[in-house]
Amino acid sequence: MKKYLLLMFVSSHMLLMAGTAGDYQNKCANCHGAHAKKAALGKSAAIAGKSANRLIRDLEGYKAGVLNKKGMGGLMKAQVKQLSTKEIKAMARYLSSLPR
Repeated sequence: MKKYLLLMFVSSHMLLMAGTAGDYQNKCANCHGAHAKKAALGKSAAIAGKSANRLIRDLEGYKAGVLNKKGMGGLMKAQVKQLSTKEIKAMARYLSSLPR
């Protein structure tokens, strides 16, 4: 039973990460690069390997329309408006796990 529960946990975690990677490629990679190491539109810093808490705070700020780093608030708000809090947290964990 323990092995089954562990397998279920690992499988669900891997599916979540695969979905997050796909979401990143669909929503973010055009500006931030395939591995999140690109300065988006030549304005932002690379986001790969940043703190998950910092990324969550930034993404939630963009979604709420209260963050406008380097004039990118409107563009970022449009990108993250459909993400749930759970999806934002998963995206942040994914990005923080990428090497800088």
